Amino acid sequence: MRFTGGNAMGDKIKFLLAVLIIVAALGAFYYYGEDTSLLLRVLGLLAGIGVATAVFLQTAAGQQTWAFIGEARTEVRKVVWPTRKETVQTTLVVMGMVVVTALILWIFDSILTWLVKVLTGQGG
Repeated sequence: MRFTGGNAMGDKIKFLLAVLIIVAALGAFYYYGEDTSLLLRVLGLLAGIGVATAVFLQTAAGQQTWAFIGEARTEVRKVVWPTRKETVQTTLVVMGMVVVTALILWIFDSILTWLVKVLTGQGG
């Protein structure tokens, strides 16, 4: 993985540390499978993922990822979502087209089936 900006070697070490933390958290989750309650194991796993995420966010790639997430949230806020009426109308059009397509394919299949039967002498 190539990191840009900052201390490249330091970023690689932080990235490796984040991966090792996740591996350790997963290992602990399964290692303590029968001895510990599921709630504690899940909380430990989530804590490990949180620590690994915090370490990853200290790298240049992590900062770029965080910036991307912020920009994506900004773009989602700009989306004009359809009204309920528009959604219902679009759904009905799609359902209608599915029915029309199904009928066309059924007719085409019936014609081909009849044609094959005629050509093979199985009926007519």
